[in-house]
Amino acid sequence: MAALTPSAARAGRPAPGPAGRRRRPRVWRGVVGLVAALYFLGPMVFSVIFTVDVPGQGFTLSSYSGILDAPGFGSSLRLTLELAAATIAATLLLLVPALVAVRLAAPRLRVLVEVLCSLPLVVPAVALTAGISSVLQWGPDDFADTPLFQTFNEIQNPGFPVVLLLAYVLMALPLAYRTLDAGLRALDLGTLVEAARNCGANWPRTVVQVVLPNLRGALLNTVFLTLALVLGEYTVASILGYQPFAVWIVSVGGSNAQMSVAVSVLSLVLTWVLLLLLAAAGRGRSTRPQRGTRRSAATTAATTVQENS
Repeated sequence: MAALTPSAARAGRPAPGPAGRRRRPRVWRGVVGLVAALYFLGPMVFSVIFTVDVPGQGFTLSSYSGILDAPGFGSSLRLTLELAAATIAATLLLLVPALVAVRLAAPRLRVLVEVLCSLPLVVPAVALTAGISSVLQWGPDDFADTPLFQTFNEIQNPGFPVVLLLAYVLMALPLAYRTLDAGLRALDLGTLVEAARNCGANWPRTVVQVVLPNLRGALLNTVFLTLALVLGEYTVASILGYQPFAVWIVSVGGSNAQMSVAVSVLSLVLTWVLLLLLAAAGRGRSTRPQRGTRRSAATTAATTVQENS
């Protein structure tokens, strides 16, 4: 009887209706959305107002119209895009074969690879740059009479500084490893590769036509994160004495603050546009199996090899 009393008491209370249960999350959802919008969009709105409201002139778009004619804009933007493309290519060529080989042939090495790829997270950019500068000083000090001296000069070419590319690849390793590892964890990689190999595909064809298409989402995320890192990186390039886009924005800010903020706003918009394009590309080419027609990994790999043969 005592056990039934609480139930009876609960039965006497008015049961919360479905509308009452849903209103509270909706209110909090709106509050969180409003705070997030103010946090993210507030600085951008005030930045735009600062660029178009010139004291003594009122509303003007001169800060935006003069960007293309600013000295150093084209060269710095071209250098940044070239470095971004090279960094993305080098990172993918380094990590994708290594992670696939480790997962298939030596799974015990996965922890070691994870630690190595995560090391740049614990090394500050200033310390990394100090180490790179110390190594570059070996050229004139220790290798002046050897062929390596010319190599040290070539990797510091201001037209395309390879040393900056190497630094960016190191800095992108933790982000790229996390995204690619998450993509590989979601795959039955052993079954995919075994099915493709049984269908007569060699290793390059298996990787290109079977593994990479199933890693499309992880590859796109890696490309975007690496691109965002290169577009916004300032410390390493500034200390080493190069002028990619981020360093150029800061240098312009010393003489024309409004144009510097205008370029920052446009670079942020450019980054979001690239994000949306990558997301649209990944969504457009994704082929989700419909209910009732879901295929196994082996069937998918065999079908892919047969369709491309």
